[in-house]
Amino acid sequence: MVFVAVLFSLPLVFMISGSLRSPGLPPPDGVEWFPRPLAWSNYEAVSGFIPLELHVLNSLLVVGVAVPVTVFIASWAGFAIARAKHRLQRGLIVLSLAALMVPVTALWIPRFVMVRWAGLMDGLVPLMLPALMATSPFYVLLFALVYSRLPRSLFEAAELDGLGAWGTWRKVALPLSRAAVFAVAVLSFVVHWSNLVDAVLYLSTPERFTLPMGLRALQTLEASNHPILLTAATIATIPPVIAFLAVQRALFTRALEV
Repeated sequence: MVFVAVLFSLPLVFMISGSLRSPGLPPPDGVEWFPRPLAWSNYEAVSGFIPLELHVLNSLLVVGVAVPVTVFIASWAGFAIARAKHRLQRGLIVLSLAALMVPVTALWIPRFVMVRWAGLMDGLVPLMLPALMATSPFYVLLFALVYSRLPRSLFEAAELDGLGAWGTWRKVALPLSRAAVFAVAVLSFVVHWSNLVDAVLYLSTPERFTLPMGLRALQTLEASNHPILLTAATIATIPPVIAFLAVQRALFTRALEV
């Protein structure tokens, strides 16, 4: 496991090392672990090329809305599948699997037409809309699997205590599925944080650009300035890494409790 972790962390190490090279230098011919001198000023210089703080703020706004909505919708839909009758349950699972097999590219044009018809172009709302459909059917199926593995006696006891669907989900099912909540939260965070296609489709005003659009604009402006490009890429990578580490810690704590 340590070997695999080191292997997958090497691209991050190369990216951080490249971000500390002097601006304007081409990529090194070989592996350069510690460039000399270390150009820490690159992290301040990025904002001189693009409004990086504004792009980060827009991306944080998108994920701040989309991630909680995704977790809520996916957990509710998964709870409905887990509690449905056997025949209906099978039909809902098949429907979710069918939706999961639909290529994302096939949804771009219908979504674009609906967003333009609704008058939501050039705003951050279209980037949040997939969260209303749980972002991905996979998250719904994940919650359904977790809920289906819980003993039915728990739900029956909740019903005897007078709890309805909302109370059973909030007080029984959700607290026992924290691992799924953390997993879906971090996965949806990465999806919405790195969403470039929707940003290209719906955004045209630079002040509304998210971080992926900012990186795209930086690549257009400074295509040969590799240290600056890697610096911006490093900044964009930090939040998903922090989210992943936070989820790992939460999952580990949950395992100790169990």
